[in-house]
Amino acid sequence: MLDPQSLRVYLVTDEPSLKGRPITEVVLQAVQGGVGCVQLREKSMDTRDFCARATALLEVLAPFKVPLVINDRIDVALACGAQGVHLGQSDMQPEVARRLLPADMFIGWSVETMEQVMQSASLPVDYLGVSPVFETPTKTDTQTPWGLHGLGRIRAITRLPLVAIGGIHTGNAAEVLAAGADGLAVVSCICSAPDPRQAAMHLKANFDAC
Repeated sequence: MLDPQSLRVYLVTDEPSLKGRPITEVVLQAVQGGVGCVQLREKSMDTRDFCARATALLEVLAPFKVPLVINDRIDVALACGAQGVHLGQSDMQPEVARRLLPADMFIGWSVETMEQVMQSASLPVDYLGVSPVFETPTKTDTQTPWGLHGLGRIRAITRLPLVAIGGIHTGNAAEVLAAGADGLAVVSCICSAPDPRQAAMHLKANFDAC
């Protein structure tokens, strides 16, 4: 089951952002620094390699009790025993995924319009990915950024945990939380950091100060 506090510092992996470093090494450092949830996103990797990478990350995360979320691929999530899946607007419908997944595997869902936010009230999803909050070079297939005002509007109409993603870094993390986010999802902020552990610690400090 989902512990909402695990969503506070949420790492989304991105192969190019790793700058040639092993993903297991970067993820380990990030978790040591305070990352509470890791999403494995591999849009072009074949199924066998995707499963192998997911299994390797599960071994890294298990001692820390940090959940692994698989982006999009329900089959990979089931095969490797991940704790969650994250679905976008072009992925499998959440209600279909819920029928296929074990009851204890949680579902995240990206929302890009207010209509989708309203729709989430009737869907079996455990948190919303507010995407994107700001413009970001790591994800270009999304609609107009929500901005802080849009994030606040979402917060006013849903009780689901909100994980903000898109252009988030240590410089704007505090205002994103103030606008209503429960979690900060980052890609390059940690994946490309010279010291992923320290980068995660800086993000987590925003919650420790609350």
